[in-house]
Amino acid sequence: MFEVVLYQPEIPPNTGAIIRLCANTGFRLHLIEPLGFDLDDAKLRRAGLDYHELQTMKTWPDLDSFLQTVKPARVFAISTRGERWYADADFTAGDALLFGRETRGLPEEILASVEKGHTLRLPMQPESRSLNLANAVSVVAYEAWRKNHFEGAV
Repeated sequence: MFEVVLYQPEIPPNTGAIIRLCANTGFRLHLIEPLGFDLDDAKLRRAGLDYHELQTMKTWPDLDSFLQTVKPARVFAISTRGERWYADADFTAGDALLFGRETRGLPEEILASVEKGHTLRLPMQPESRSLNLANAVSVVAYEAWRKNHFEGAV
């Protein structure tokens, strides 16, 4: 299926909601350290409800460790500085969907390392700064799954 990658997430309830999302879609979740919270945080557990047991989640010391070990087919970075709309991407199983920190997004050096055309953005009103991380992951994850005919869904 797909790999959802959160680069240095900071807000426990966002990550908890994403745990629940990934458990329900069958996507694997990867957290790139340092995290802005402890994985035992009550807010993280509350937002993820009882889905923690159903979710495949792994933490990584850095993005390179994830990339070298998992070897995703392609990496799509989601950023307000994206080159094209997320809905225009042709997602396929094995792709990694990379999201940045809630307060700062993805660093320039990571965006520069992503293959041309693989930095995506979500449409927003001109005066908006960004969407909530859990909402952005949900939008992109379901689009990727839709483009793969909701493989594995009941």
